[in-house]
Amino acid sequence: MHRHLLHNGQIRETTELLVAPGQVGFINGWGIFSTLRVADGVLFAFDRHYQRLRHDAALVRVSFPFSAPDLEKTLLPLVDANRAFNATLRVAIVRNRGGLFEAPQLARDADLIAFTADLTRWNEGVTLSYVPHGRYAAWPFAGTKLTSWAHNLAWYEQAHEDGFDEVILLNEHAQISECTSANIFIIQGEHIWTPPVQSSGCLPGVTRAVLLEELQLPGLTIGERELTASDLEESDQVFITSTTRDLIPVLEIDRQPLRQNRPVLKRLQDAFSEYRSHYIAKHRRHREVLAV
Repeated sequence: MHRHLLHNGQIRETTELLVAPGQVGFINGWGIFSTLRVADGVLFAFDRHYQRLRHDAALVRVSFPFSAPDLEKTLLPLVDANRAFNATLRVAIVRNRGGLFEAPQLARDADLIAFTADLTRWNEGVTLSYVPHGRYAAWPFAGTKLTSWAHNLAWYEQAHEDGFDEVILLNEHAQISECTSANIFIIQGEHIWTPPVQSSGCLPGVTRAVLLEELQLPGLTIGERELTASDLEESDQVFITSTTRDLIPVLEIDRQPLRQNRPVLKRLQDAFSEYRSHYIAKHRRHREVLAV
C-alpha cells in the first residue's frame, strides 16, 4: 500500500487511525468494493467499475450518493498524491449504521475509502486446484463484490500452502464458477467460452466484460457457456482474467498439465492491450498527466 489513502474525500496518511469499532460495516463486512487498474494516470474502464459498484450498493443496501463524474473526480487526487500513475486502486464503500451495535454520533451513512498499491508481478502462468461447493449460484448475492471476503482469502491462502497459485471454485451443480479473484475462460478451436454469471454464480468481472462485449477478432467467437471440469481439462487452453492480472494462462489443474494454445491466447492478450491503450489515449486525463 502506498503512503496516502483517501477517506471520505480527504487525502490522509495510511498510518492514521480512522476506523471506529462501532462502524458496523467494518465489523460485519457490510460494504462493497472494486479494484481498478490505473494506467498512465487514467482509471481504466472506470464506467464499468462504477456501474457494478452502484448495482452492488443497491443490492446490499449501502448508501451510494455518487455520480460517475463525482466519484472519478474524488478518486483521482489519490492517484496524484501517491504518484500512482501505473498502479492498482482499491475503492470501498462501507456502511456505518444498522444492526444492534451501531456506534452513537456517526456522521455518515457510509464511508468511502480508497488506497493504491504497486502492480503485482504475476508469473507467466498459474497452477490451480478445485474447491467443491465454493460458490452457490442460487444465492441472491452471488456475483456481488462484498467487503466480506474472508472465505476467498482463506481459500487463496490454503492454495498457496498446498503449492498452487489459485483455486477454481465449483458451484452446487459441480460446474465451473470462477477463482477467488479472477474469472476463467477456455479456448476450444475458434470458440472462447466463460461461465454465465446467472447460472454459475461468478462475479461479472470488468476484464471478462471487455472480452465479451468489446473484442472482435476475425475467426474467433467469445461467449458464455456452462462449463465442467472435463471441459477445462479437454480444452485447447485455459486462462484466467482479472483487473490486476489481465489474461494469464493456466498451466496445470491439480498438478495435471493442460494443453497450451498460445497463438490464440496471444491474439486475445494483444487485442485486450490494444483496447486498453485506445481507452487511455482518448481520455483527457491521459493528456493532462503527460503534460505534467
